[in-house]
Amino acid sequence: MCSLVALAFLIPLGINLGDQARDHQLADAARRSALVTGALAVSTEPAVVQRAVAASGDDPATRPVVHGLGVDESAGRADPAALARAAADRRSVVTEVPGGVLRLDPVVLGDKVAVVEVFVPDSVLDEGAGGRWLLLIGVAVALIGAAVIVVDRVAARTVDSAGDLVKAALAIGDGELGVQVEPSGPRELAEAGHAFNRMADRLVALRANERELVADLSHRLRTPLTALRLDAEALDSDDTSVGAFSEAELDRRRGIRRIRQAIVTLEGEVDELITNTRKAVSQEAGPAMCDVSEVVRDRMVFWAALAGDQNRPHRISGAQLRIPAPVPRAELAAALDAVIGNVFRYTPQGTAFEVAVSRRDGYVAIRIDDAGPGIANPDRALRRGASDQGSTGLGLDIAKRVALQSNGSVSIDRAQLGGASVVMLLADPEATPRQVSRFGLVGRMARDVREQKTGGRRWPRQR
Repeated sequence: MCSLVALAFLIPLGINLGDQARDHQLADAARRSALVTGALAVSTEPAVVQRAVAASGDDPATRPVVHGLGVDESAGRADPAALARAAADRRSVVTEVPGGVLRLDPVVLGDKVAVVEVFVPDSVLDEGAGGRWLLLIGVAVALIGAAVIVVDRVAARTVDSAGDLVKAALAIGDGELGVQVEPSGPRELAEAGHAFNRMADRLVALRANERELVADLSHRLRTPLTALRLDAEALDSDDTSVGAFSEAELDRRRGIRRIRQAIVTLEGEVDELITNTRKAVSQEAGPAMCDVSEVVRDRMVFWAALAGDQNRPHRISGAQLRIPAPVPRAELAAALDAVIGNVFRYTPQGTAFEVAVSRRDGYVAIRIDDAGPGIANPDRALRRGASDQGSTGLGLDIAKRVALQSNGSVSIDRAQLGGASVVMLLADPEATPRQVSRFGLVGRMARDVREQKTGGRRWPRQR
């Protein structure tokens, strides 16, 4: 295509330049003829005419020839018909002859007409034609080469942009919804890249919302499940190994056991569902921030309903102002649910609890206190999968993992209410952390180092 455009432009240009060169040579012939016609207007003497002819040029082959004055006309190339036509019409005539072009200029001298002939050879007419065509061919080659290079670069950018879009589309098809493309290339492809990025962001948001909805629905199941578990625990014993029982009593106790086992299994499935969906949401959302006070208030609305059913006094403190923390909201909510759920699971009905939030010395502290019997072995309780209550022992591990994610920690101490106090420390993103007593954040004195050295127990009462 580029070569056709170049040829369509340069061939007419070459022909036009050739015509201009031809016109220039014919104009030069007219100039030489004018020298002779001017001399004829002054005098028709042969000597005067010969001098004018000699002055018109150095090449004898191209010198003008005068017809009609009886001067030597042997060098002329014009045929009698052309001379007669020029004399009769009394106007200049340009005619083709073998080897070149003739210009015939009539001159009226009284009662007769003389004709001045000027011959222009083909070699003169075509002088410089080869150089002109070579130059034009060189220009054409240069233009085609430059066009090829430019088109190649533009095509390469287009191909690269299209390839990036294809790769990104395949990645999304494989489940990598976080993939993005760098819009580049022609305007249409760049717009397609921007549209693709918006689509990918929308897909991420939709899937995150879907999983968040699943997690929220699972959270709503916790209240009736916890109530069912507590009611099942209030039933008679399901032990069939000791004592003599009737067939009906055995069936009844086995039914109670199945109910309790089903509730435990269902609770485990709900917890697993919440954990997986929260984890997926946090991974897709990437590094996030949340308002600790908002999360605490939101989750306490959830747990307050069950607390009312069990006559549990509860209180929230320090959650009035915005307190940011560098953890995803979903993960912090899961950690709070795990710790507060332990309070409901391992303390009797009617046991009071409190959730407090404070911010000091580069850390944000979330404290969950209860008035229950406490935890006999805090170190064991913080180990993953370890529990003295027959559970999976993953509740505190969830809170610990969330705290470590924000360069914090989880600790267990004695609560002012008399039971356990679980403290989650999160790094404050708006302050420079300093080495401080972490329990001082919640208004408590540091642990007595000497008590630790002597191996004194922290918990006189067991849960």
